[in-house]
Amino acid sequence: MATRIEFSQHGGPDVLKAAEFTPQAPAAGEIQVENKAIGINYIDTYIRSGLYPPPKMPSGLGTEAAGVVSKVGQDVTHLKVGDRVVYAQSGLGAYSSVHNVPADKAAKLPDAISFEQAAASFLKGLTVYYLLRKTYEVKPDEVFLFHAAAGGVGLIACQWAKALGAKLIGTVGSAEKAERAKQAGAWQTINYREENVVDRIKEITGGKKVAVVYDSVGKDTWEASLDCLQRRGLMVSFGNSSGPVTGVNLGILNQKGSLYVTRPSLNGYVATREELEEACNELFSLIASGVIKVDVAEAQKFALKEAAHAHEVLESRATQGSSLLIP
Repeated sequence: MATRIEFSQHGGPDVLKAAEFTPQAPAAGEIQVENKAIGINYIDTYIRSGLYPPPKMPSGLGTEAAGVVSKVGQDVTHLKVGDRVVYAQSGLGAYSSVHNVPADKAAKLPDAISFEQAAASFLKGLTVYYLLRKTYEVKPDEVFLFHAAAGGVGLIACQWAKALGAKLIGTVGSAEKAERAKQAGAWQTINYREENVVDRIKEITGGKKVAVVYDSVGKDTWEASLDCLQRRGLMVSFGNSSGPVTGVNLGILNQKGSLYVTRPSLNGYVATREELEEACNELFSLIASGVIKVDVAEAQKFALKEAAHAHEVLESRATQGSSLLIP
């Protein structure tokens, strides 16, 4: 028997329950992974709450984990039993001790990267990869704005931007988070609880503002993000931690300087095995070489059966960096 987290109705963290189950054999093109560390991501709360409803109920949760291949389905040739792997684009159900995953969505994990490092960084790292390298290719010395710079995605973005020689201005909610973002490589930080973000961007850039804003917050920051952009600048809206952006009048993009807006996702940029391999080569080399450091605080590691509590902590905005479930 194995253990997984599932929910039968939408709601708060308390809808998440642990259940025992017998894993099915992997289908053709799948592998079965014995999870060693499971990534917790903010998108998991959207699925649990009903913002992004799952295909059916009861539903599993989570798409990211690292572990060891325990079984291999037919037609899988690039992975074998015993391989260390990490995945971030599985079907829902990674909050589990065992999970069946499409083999083309799993990446072989270098020995230099631990299971915990991998599960804490894979989805977030792939997200930063497509944001900074594909959606808009950030250049050396380029100044740009990244919201929630002390979050899991944000801290990897700070490090990656520094590696690219770019100047990331990060928004944060406390002096402690500002310090964490700067340690990770943020060029400047703005405490949105104490400072006006638009005024500070103008001040930092000498009135020029920025060519691109990366915004995972959504509703609360939408208007300010647009006001931080240069003429013909790009607004990259890639999350909704404060709620979704709705009822947008496209005319506002004209009024604020012929702006561009995109709403990207990982699956739009990393859809094939070749694209995954290209992304992994860059991400894994940065992690293995120590350019991107992935540390998970002990207080942010939770037993698998503590998933509800983990979601409570995540939604309280009290976390910094990544959180994990450990089967």
